[in-house]
Amino acid sequence: MAASTLDTWENRLERIGHAIPYFVLTVTTALYLLLAPQDAGAKLISVGFVVVTYAWMFWWFTAHPQWRSRQDLMAIFIVGMLILYGVLGLRETWFGAVSFAVYVYASEVLRPKWMFAAVSATALLATVSIFGGIPSGPELLAFLIFAVLFVTLACTFTFVGHVTTAQSRKRQEMVAQLAATMEENAGLHAQLLIQAREAGVLDERQRMAQEIHDTLAQGFTGIITQLEAAEQTGEWRDRVATSVRLARENLAEARRSVHALRPAPLENAALPEALAEVVHGWSGAYGVAVEVTTTGTARPMHPEVEVALLRTAQEALANVAKHAEASRVGLTLSYMEDVVTLDVRDDGVGFDPLVPHGDGFGLMTMRQRVSRLAGAFEVESEPGGGTAVSASVPAIPMAVTP
Repeated sequence: MAASTLDTWENRLERIGHAIPYFVLTVTTALYLLLAPQDAGAKLISVGFVVVTYAWMFWWFTAHPQWRSRQDLMAIFIVGMLILYGVLGLRETWFGAVSFAVYVYASEVLRPKWMFAAVSATALLATVSIFGGIPSGPELLAFLIFAVLFVTLACTFTFVGHVTTAQSRKRQEMVAQLAATMEENAGLHAQLLIQAREAGVLDERQRMAQEIHDTLAQGFTGIITQLEAAEQTGEWRDRVATSVRLARENLAEARRSVHALRPAPLENAALPEALAEVVHGWSGAYGVAVEVTTTGTARPMHPEVEVALLRTAQEALANVAKHAEASRVGLTLSYMEDVVTLDVRDDGVGFDPLVPHGDGFGLMTMRQRVSRLAGAFEVESEPGGGTAVSASVPAIPMAVTP
């Protein structure tokens, strides 16, 4: 049975339970008026106590449901019910059935200790009502036996009802807590989706920024350098041809970046050959000698590893062209068991790494690329002593996704 169906039935039973005391008192009063041998005056007094009992139940329980959680007010209510029930029960045994109302109220509003005390008192009053008072002589033993029996039965059934009610309340609390947890989890899930979407947008922006820097920015820098050299030396034909080649290459790289494709040098060549191709083109464009060395056993790496190292080499060479004024550059690719290392060294003017130079985006881009692969990136330089850039990344095989 679904939880909602159980809740519906529990609510119905609760309403029925609250109506039973009024129903029992009404039926008992009707039978009393029809069958009791008392005169009209005695019946009128009893009806007066019945009206007071109706009013007592309505005022203390029905009209003020918020009072049911207050033990002090409910103690007054139950004591009043015991007094009224005792008076009615002693006036006529027909009103012995009213004891059921006290059982219902006591089990709902009192703590266990006081609940059993009220139920026991009600059972004793029921016994007194049946015997018309406390008898003496031979009937006293029967009175005591009935009193013990009534108290035992009343406490037993009250205990069973109390346990059932407690379990129902606990189940309702668990359902409410589960609903709150599910609502909280739904909110958290939505928040995580938003954060993941924002993180994805940020990552894509960073990727595009890096790709633009690695392709368009470097390409425009090379073109500007070639055109400036042509203006200074008058060698327009070769410089313009080189500028056109750089423009075409970087336009193709920009398109590949938009589609998140691998750089063209890596498309049909291994990393060492791709680096050699990049170095050859750069050396021809800037007229700087570059020595390329590969150590260890070259093997295919995961695409992100190879792209990171290739882009790092391109950026390092671009920095040499813009700032180093170098005459020689050495590039070393080292394959080791756990890592692959790229070192780029030049004999240029160097710089102080602690002093900011320009926007510093190139070094930041290289560092971010390497850090994304849990690698290490270092720059060593000093004024007049050249510069060394080192990038070390995990040697992730082609078949394994990082």
